[in-house]
Amino acid sequence: MASQALLVKELRERTGAGVMDCKEALESAHGDIQGAVEYLRKKGLADAAKKAHRESRDGVVASYVHPGSRIGVLVEINCETDFVARTDEFQQLVRDVAMQVAAASPGYVSRDEVPGAVVEKEREIYRQQMADQQKPPQVIDTIIEGKLAKFYAEQCLLDQPFIKDATGKTRVKDLVDQATAKMGERVVVKRFVRFQVGEGA
Repeated sequence: MASQALLVKELRERTGAGVMDCKEALESAHGDIQGAVEYLRKKGLADAAKKAHRESRDGVVASYVHPGSRIGVLVEINCETDFVARTDEFQQLVRDVAMQVAAASPGYVSRDEVPGAVVEKEREIYRQQMADQQKPPQVIDTIIEGKLAKFYAEQCLLDQPFIKDATGKTRVKDLVDQATAKMGERVVVKRFVRFQVGEGA
């Protein structure tokens, strides 16, 4: 059973999951470490979805000033307990989100925050851009929704590709969901403010 213990140890180091979860994952994956990692990721994201209704009343407000002191960010990220708020993993998430805001300059935290009037205005602009194209209405609608998804990916923090992932596959929302799964508490990006020298005078 020494090999089983070593596999559990390696899986814990790679995922941060508990001993019993690691044993369950290895059994499910028949001892395949990569399969067990995938099992834990899926279970973690499913658990994160279950926690979506829980209240997050603790957390931190943190600041980030970009080198050169021309861009600064304040961000509030919530969790359920002070214990989690003080962990290194939570603090790292806060730093990553603050750097994302500094670098990518989102306008909103999530799609829910975008006013309906702004969304309709974007739709109207896209419709006018394609006014001279001879395409069926349903095709135009599909193209408009695609352009709108791109707008969200640029303007909404949670939809943005994470700046530290060169592949562009990880969104900020994925980071938050992974943190919720790993820490066992609901993690929420509440709000942010971005300051840039010379703006908003």
